[in-house]
Amino acid sequence: MKTILLKTPLKLALAAAIASLGLDYARAEPGAAIDASGLYQQYCASCHGAQRLGGMGPALLPESLERLRKPEALKVISQGRAATQMQGFAERLQEAEIKALAAYIYQPVTPAPQWSDADISASRRFDVSSSTWPARPQWRADPMNLFVVVEGGDHHVSLVDGDKFEPIHRFASRFALHGGPKFSPDGRYVYFGSRDGWISKYDLWNLKLVAEVRAGLNMRNVAVSADGRWVMAANYLPHTAVLFDADLNLVKRFDAKSLDGQQSSRVSAVYDAAPRHSFVVALKDVAELWEISYDEGAAPIHDGLVHDYRMGEALAKPGYLNPRRTPLEEALDDFFFDDSYRHVLGAARPRGDGEAMLGQVVNLDVRRKIATLPIAGMPHLGSGISFNWQGRRVMASPNLKDGRISVVDMKDWSAVREIATPGPGFFMRSHARSRYAWADSMMSAGAKDTLSIIDKQTLEVVAQVREPGKTLAHVEFTKDGRHVLASLWEMDGALIVYDAANFKEVKRVPMSKPVGKYNVWNKISRDEGTSH
Repeated sequence: MKTILLKTPLKLALAAAIASLGLDYARAEPGAAIDASGLYQQYCASCHGAQRLGGMGPALLPESLERLRKPEALKVISQGRAATQMQGFAERLQEAEIKALAAYIYQPVTPAPQWSDADISASRRFDVSSSTWPARPQWRADPMNLFVVVEGGDHHVSLVDGDKFEPIHRFASRFALHGGPKFSPDGRYVYFGSRDGWISKYDLWNLKLVAEVRAGLNMRNVAVSADGRWVMAANYLPHTAVLFDADLNLVKRFDAKSLDGQQSSRVSAVYDAAPRHSFVVALKDVAELWEISYDEGAAPIHDGLVHDYRMGEALAKPGYLNPRRTPLEEALDDFFFDDSYRHVLGAARPRGDGEAMLGQVVNLDVRRKIATLPIAGMPHLGSGISFNWQGRRVMASPNLKDGRISVVDMKDWSAVREIATPGPGFFMRSHARSRYAWADSMMSAGAKDTLSIIDKQTLEVVAQVREPGKTLAHVEFTKDGRHVLASLWEMDGALIVYDAANFKEVKRVPMSKPVGKYNVWNKISRDEGTSH
């Protein structure tokens, strides 16, 4: 194999990068450096793009590979991925070359890649025949009790009948769907977002793809407006929020910058605030919360709480499709709405300096923080639920760091109870018709196989279900609340159906790492036990 001698500084830099992965640089031929960039162009660029931005294969950028551990990346390069076009290179590349490739794809692209409005528009694909498709399901099942199941093992989506618990259809998805699918108000269309920035619109009634567009290069999630007219994407790369119409035509790009334009931010989340006819956007690196109204009668916007003529703050901007800024003490990673959608309950990840990051309650009407949430650790508020308890409305949130569920009074924001669980968890779900809430402990090495079942009236763990040695996570209820579907989060996994009253297993449906499942009715009705 031809090798290229590199100058000493570059050689040392490459050696340091490989060493940071715990790789054995000494395995390369004596006196020669491995040209990882050249290997990439020879073996990877045709599928993953010359600039690693993706093509037939996913983007290979550090931002896109956050969830892929480096040992797993080595395994994929060596052995390939089952049920995909990703082939293994163990027979063609030396071990040191594979390790160098793995190191290379975790290095930032320089200069930082851009994704312009023209790039977005050029990426769009639309099936013009979709307007003629029948406006009724072309299959026999209750379309409101349909489950959309994201299978991360081989990047497919399965549609499951929520009455019979039988698959209806299965189709390939984009790589690494993230943030949960969102539905049109009638439940006909579902929108998926991938970490690579792709938004896919799928017709559930006709089992066909309608449209796709690439909103960015690394995306956190998408949101769909309550009226079904708008779709918004939250991007890490580039630092933008992007608005589309329902058929994924580009409408407007919002650069995530501070008011003075000096600081840029990743966009960490966007959710629809249905009663307010607006999207609420969290910025990860700027201490602001944005509200972007899609109400044509929205009030004008005066940026800043105190108007400064030098910054043009006395000049109003239209309230329609423009960000209304709320200054914060700390930037937010994720958040939860109260029932009125007047308040945002948000939290940030720890900064790494040892200081605890407490949650905050932000009033969207007065545009300021009004309370500190009495929740320590790393609450996963985006997975919180609300319910009535002893005549009070409360919110419960799992914790990514500690084995506990925090329950907070939503009137005075006081702590109600800390419910101990076997370990840190990511997801929590319930249903308006169920007495119980289910929480996983999937962030715990020793308890990831356990689901805890909590009585919402006593606030006690009353039962547990387990899959010893496996990962059991992410539950969702059927439309009527009578059954619970949990994910056996393994490559040879399954949906496990439980009776929601007695917690006994009813059925198993084989799946390839079902990372999440979403009931159409619960999502479009915004049932109190499901996520945004």
